[in-house]
Amino acid sequence: MSGYDDATDGVFEEAIRAVRDAGAEVVDPADIPTEDVRKMGECERIVMQTEFKHGIAAYLSTRVVVDAELAQPRSLADLIEFNKENAEQELVHFGQEQFERSQQSGPLDGEAYLEALAAGQRLAGVEGLDAVLDEHGLDALIAPTGGPAWPLDPEEAGDAVHGGSSRFAAIGGYPLVTVPAGFVRQGGESGAGNDLPIGLTFMGRAWSEPVLIRLAYAFEQITQVRRTPEL
Repeated sequence: MSGYDDATDGVFEEAIRAVRDAGAEVVDPADIPTEDVRKMGECERIVMQTEFKHGIAAYLSTRVVVDAELAQPRSLADLIEFNKENAEQELVHFGQEQFERSQQSGPLDGEAYLEALAAGQRLAGVEGLDAVLDEHGLDALIAPTGGPAWPLDPEEAGDAVHGGSSRFAAIGGYPLVTVPAGFVRQGGESGAGNDLPIGLTFMGRAWSEPVLIRLAYAFEQITQVRRTPEL
């Protein structure tokens, strides 16, 4: 779960070195063995779209009417229709394909959702994180949280994702902790105004929050890389 870019990999290598120098036993690499990543991704899509459809409706139902003259959407279908009616403002740079796909999803007690939820948790958890932790006798996995932030360019390149490490824990329902790991230079002179933060993620088994918090806290005390934001 590295390889986002050379600068991020450099920060990650420094993090590994710090952990090893502190006395931890490090196994590198320790790859997650889940073979059917495509199936896991399909399960993730079904779960996310179904939960979004019902979650947004639950959220909108709590909204208090402040101005009765304005639109009062109460469902994802209402939002889709509002965007269509105001496309010159709402759909200038992006469409609403994800909204429309989510709208086609079924109920939270439907067979498609429940099967995808169970299969995703198995592939990411028991056959994923649990398997690699058990194979090497590890307390946790570490990986870069993600690559550096990027500017949005809707006219040309669009959105640019440099990778991330939260997917298996998120799908499996397992805990993770992210702490500052370092900074990468982003043009100009190196400094607080030009450097972009990189995080380090600690992932573990189900109910391993106490272990992860201890490890993350120890890493922060050893490295002291966090910079206090300038207000």
